[in-house]
Amino acid sequence: MRHFTCAAILALLPSFAVAQDKTMAVPPTIKVEGMPPIPQSFADDLARYTQFREAQLIGWHPSRRQVLITTAFGGFPQIHTVAGPGLARTQLTFLPAPGVSRLVSAAFDPADPNTFVFLRDPAGGEARSLYRYDTATGEVSLVTDAKARFNIVWSRQGKWLAYDSSERNGKDRDLYVIQPSDPKTKRLLTQVEGPFSPQDWSPDGNSLLAIEVFSNFETYVWLIDVKTGQKKALTPRDGEKATWFNARFSNDGRKVYAISDRSDKPRVWRCDIATGAWTAVTSEADGIDMPNGFEISPDGTMMALLVDRGATNELQIVDLGTMKPRPLSALPKGVVYTQMRWRPGSREVGFTVESLKSRGDVYSVDASLGTVSRWTTSEVSFNTDVLPAPEIVEWKGTDGTPFSGILYRPAAKFSGPRPVVVTFHGGPDIKERIKFLGRSNFFLNELGVALVFPNVRGSSGSGRKFEQLDNGRGRDGVLTDVGVVLDWIAARPEFDKERVVFSGASYGGWLALQAGAVYNARIRGIIAGAAITDFVSYMEQTDPARLENRRREFGDERDPQMREYLLSISPVTKAAQLKTPTLIQHPGLDTRVGLGQAQELVKALKANNATVWYQELTNANHENFPVTNANNDFVIASWMWFMKTFVMK
Repeated sequence: MRHFTCAAILALLPSFAVAQDKTMAVPPTIKVEGMPPIPQSFADDLARYTQFREAQLIGWHPSRRQVLITTAFGGFPQIHTVAGPGLARTQLTFLPAPGVSRLVSAAFDPADPNTFVFLRDPAGGEARSLYRYDTATGEVSLVTDAKARFNIVWSRQGKWLAYDSSERNGKDRDLYVIQPSDPKTKRLLTQVEGPFSPQDWSPDGNSLLAIEVFSNFETYVWLIDVKTGQKKALTPRDGEKATWFNARFSNDGRKVYAISDRSDKPRVWRCDIATGAWTAVTSEADGIDMPNGFEISPDGTMMALLVDRGATNELQIVDLGTMKPRPLSALPKGVVYTQMRWRPGSREVGFTVESLKSRGDVYSVDASLGTVSRWTTSEVSFNTDVLPAPEIVEWKGTDGTPFSGILYRPAAKFSGPRPVVVTFHGGPDIKERIKFLGRSNFFLNELGVALVFPNVRGSSGSGRKFEQLDNGRGRDGVLTDVGVVLDWIAARPEFDKERVVFSGASYGGWLALQAGAVYNARIRGIIAGAAITDFVSYMEQTDPARLENRRREFGDERDPQMREYLLSISPVTKAAQLKTPTLIQHPGLDTRVGLGQAQELVKALKANNATVWYQELTNANHENFPVTNANNDFVIASWMWFMKTFVMK
């Protein structure tokens, strides 16, 4: 295994990097330590892969066939409107940095077509406030300085809006109702313990459904009286443990639909409110995407479903009476990954599709005719047709547990064993699917690097049991899964087992670092973003509203034995074993994984004379990391220059 001194790094740099003075400008919002400048010529080569847009559906106009989307024409996303399929995008908001989240929660008032509301944190964090947009004047006004996290939900009659906020104590997410046109109407609906997410209003406006997010693998459905705030559990806590999401009223208000994994695979279930009995609606054979895998049509006769197909999903529209799918025209290839939305008063459902060719574009289906409309066509500068199709890879853990992942091969023009980047997702219960690689296509088409995205134990989509295998002390099994992937790489002649890099963000960043310590002699480098480096200090410093949820996932740091275990799997305690070059990137406004996590590890690595490149993105938070196009370009260019420096030579 090769290790690198500063002098060795300079020796490895291509000669043109020394010969010329012009280098890529570092954005003013990024602090850089320990890394050499990136030649501008290298950044120019990468630029072809950075030019693309995306469009995300966030809502329908209440009375016109018109959609709200987010897209970025400048440095960060703004809200736009599109007046019909294929028509031009019209920008509505012109907010200063950080703009709005690309998946912002926004919705028109059903009673007022001139008003929509959205959530935004102007400071760049995640304590989002509620804003109102007046389409007649273009004015954006603050409704209430809340600390919201989840969706905003209009009553079906309009005027009243429900939202969550931790403003009372910074920890518990109580539920509030308000008329955005008159902020003085704000009222605490119900005071709770833990995070609650509003879901749906009853047709008569007298009740509200909410989800209590007890943990990532244990949630509950509540029925709340809007007048009194009194709560009724529709999934009692003394019953079986399961996750419940996407709770929706039937059109007569007598039933509730929700997705649950109570039978291992996620299915849609129906509750008779009078009796409290739940009945499965969808087949056990087909898992439904969580958490937003269905929506009921405005007339209550149909349901749009997202059926899990492994690396992709399938949109179906079924009749609620028979649950039989309606015939549809050919849908675009890709993954529907945002919440589906029915156009009010219609049988048309809208959604966003991500594919190999697009970061996201908006489509709709007319359920009566089965026809598909494409609303946006987001520009891209690189044609992925020149690359091999992605492949599904299947492995077995050392204990026999099967798991899978996705392999993207480099362009066929490259010969000989190729370097490999293994990227771990966050969550920990996210699931890798075939997706648009954007800037990362540079790995495949210019550097000839293969990309592997494993769904190690703890990932969603393979049943409730698999998703919980990593909980608590099960974290060791995740590390053995990584070893299996390394063994697979070593056994494949088309890969170079001596040139493997681990990467990941958030929990995936932890896994890249911790697996990097365990398998240090088998890898060439590590790239980690917003990574957990010390589980104990992470638990002690994370957003208080998330603490109990994280304890149920990772373990309770207050317990002496668990505390000792958490320290044993913390990269900061393994710094002496992290001898490969490491690139650490962290958002400065991160309230989930505090900035101290990165700073602590960088200090420890430097104390051991390890090679470490460090970047702090001062205007980014955990959710919108890296926030602006300029940040994104520099972050990705740093990945590529890291590979060029330590791996490609």
